[in-house]
Amino acid sequence: MALFETLVVVLGVALVAAVAVFAKTRLFPVGEDEEPREDVAEYIAMMVSVLYAVVLGLCLVSVWDTRSAASDNVQAEASALHQTYLLADALPAARRQPLRDAARAYADHVVGVEWPAMAERAPLGPSGWQLLERLRKAGEVGDSAKVPEQIAAQEVLAQLGYIDDARRGREAAAQERLSPVLWTGLLIGGTLTLAFMFLFGIRRSATHVVMVMGLSGFIAFTVLLIHQLDTPFGGVLGASPDAFTRYFG
Repeated sequence: MALFETLVVVLGVALVAAVAVFAKTRLFPVGEDEEPREDVAEYIAMMVSVLYAVVLGLCLVSVWDTRSAASDNVQAEASALHQTYLLADALPAARRQPLRDAARAYADHVVGVEWPAMAERAPLGPSGWQLLERLRKAGEVGDSAKVPEQIAAQEVLAQLGYIDDARRGREAAAQERLSPVLWTGLLIGGTLTLAFMFLFGIRRSATHVVMVMGLSGFIAFTVLLIHQLDTPFGGVLGASPDAFTRYFG
């Protein structure tokens, strides 16, 4: 609904501007001492280009922040899981292997099940949280445990807290996407910028062609870059599960 309302407002403002120009030219014809129309057109083309550059920068910052946050959460989650795996050595003998198995099962689930789902922006479901709860129970020790073992169990709980926070951040990043309003501005702004290049470009044919080709290619590259970064866990530029596979290969 927000996108539709935005388009209605944009089209409404454009129509009002068109009516205003039509009324001005009919009621108040252009005099000889007024500014030439070509200068006005070049000024408008310059303003469109500047505003489009602002939109491009805003889109790039937005998708890059999401991609960076996704990568940071993956690194933090994998590191905390690896520390949990290592802390199994300090637990009672009966708790060591269950904790290691639970840590490895969690890592395998993230890489094999959740990663393809995140790349498709599909919901992850409760399975990952259930494995995290299994990991938490595997790290518990009884009151009869020795003091060093109880300290290790407390450290396991601390690392599980880090895993919990990083997992929530990873799930949130998987659902993040660039606002449809920004996508609309990105596409409309690019179209207008190129249209003004054709309408009010340099008069020399060869120079005009080179400049239009360069600008068109750069705009297409930037839009594709934003599209790739808008999928933080998929595509060429998305975060990879290497942090998990490195520890639990």
